[in-house]
Amino acid sequence: MCGVCGCSDHHFGEGAHTGHTHGAAELLHIEQDILAKNDRYAGENRRLLKRAGVFALNLVSSPGSGKTTLLVKTIEALKSTLPVAVLEGDQETSLDAERIGATGVPSLQINTGRGCHLDAHMVGHALESLPLKRQSILFVENVGNLVCPAGFDLGEAGKVAILSVTEGDDKPLKYPDAFAASRLMILSKIDLLPHVDFDVGRCIGHARAINPDIAVLQLSAKTGDGMEAWIDWLVNSASRASRGQLVEASACMS
Repeated sequence: MCGVCGCSDHHFGEGAHTGHTHGAAELLHIEQDILAKNDRYAGENRRLLKRAGVFALNLVSSPGSGKTTLLVKTIEALKSTLPVAVLEGDQETSLDAERIGATGVPSLQINTGRGCHLDAHMVGHALESLPLKRQSILFVENVGNLVCPAGFDLGEAGKVAILSVTEGDDKPLKYPDAFAASRLMILSKIDLLPHVDFDVGRCIGHARAINPDIAVLQLSAKTGDGMEAWIDWLVNSASRASRGQLVEASACMS
């Protein structure tokens, strides 16, 4: 069991951690070593993406938040304006990657096995095989999990936390690291608001108590409500990034 996030192992191309019993000091050392190693790989990814003029976003959410559906609709709206590519993270199967692939944009599946998140080494290897065009957007759809992905920088320009209104408005309080690390929170499936007990204002208040600078968008990929604002945010952010106006992300997006 890893001391960083409780995963049964991490995949850095150097083998899984064994199940030894560690003292607190040794666990801390292991955690620091894992994160430091990840940050080195993330730095390499970030430099590669910057040289290529690629604006990369790390999408984090719980399973069932609707992020793959949102991503498909986003690609359909964007691909005539900007080149798009996708890295798709899941523990097993290529089901989501097949949905993305059907849009016609370059995509690649990363299966983590027992790992509960993508890491920068996995992403770096994937980038070697993914055709990226200059001035494009790269979406990294992380494994469905609001805990582990928050602590791992992949070399992205920023994280986007996607929260469905079906999940409860207290999620930012329960999983603060994901929202502290994100530059944008998307409240998805707003077409279901009349049918669920979800207080939008309270949820936004919780998120901004944790991260005062977090931007918030509300949308429904099903009905299209709010999608225009999301597409505008992407296009404007990618444009600013191409001009060097976005501050490069650190591991914690502080």
